Amino acid sequence: MAIKIKLEAVETELFCSSKWWGDPDLPADMEYPTAHATEDGEEFDYPLTFICQIDCADIAPLDPQGILPREGMFYVFAGLDEYLGLDSPWHNGPGLWDRKQVAVKYTKSVNFETFRSAILVDDEDNSLTQPALKMTFETCPDDEPCTRLLGCPALPGLREEFPDCVNFLQIASGTAGLQFQDGGMLNLIYKPTDFEAGKWKLVRGVM
Repeated sequence: MAIKIKLEAVETELFCSSKWWGDPDLPADMEYPTAHATEDGEEFDYPLTFICQIDCADIAPLDPQGILPREGMFYVFAGLDEYLGLDSPWHNGPGLWDRKQVAVKYTKSVNFETFRSAILVDDEDNSLTQPALKMTFETCPDDEPCTRLLGCPALPGLREEFPDCVNFLQIASGTAGLQFQDGGMLNLIYKPTDFEAGKWKLVRGVM
């Protein structure tokens, strides 16, 4: 079974909790991921969009095979500002995305005392992030065309193109304001052997 993601707006503080959007709550030694960009002849590093952080303890009961760690926190970032209707130095369209346009990070333990929120602001100190949404989880079929963890890509063509890969995260168009081309999906895929070895950085984005 896969793990379906449900989102809701809440009034409570979501620091170090499973959340979609908002600001990532990172350990002191973890840097916010960026990717190289070129615009108007100028080269610079630009922050990837923070998508979500997932407390592994929340999903452990729904992952009886132990595919993912039982504790710790995952963080997911990608270059998808354009699909929120925002300016972006990149265009990531259909097909396999550049490896540096997706970043999955993991920390083995969560410490409320030492973690800090990585807050992105513009030149006038206005927040650059979307309002945080609480994430809850439930089981679903492996191929359900929804926003979910694990399972296989919902689109048969993608399963055929990458037969050795499975989903880490599948994001359906319409999720939390994201609008993909032709109502498509963004799949973050991986080889099971890479996850077993803890090689989270090898997750790739495919639209």
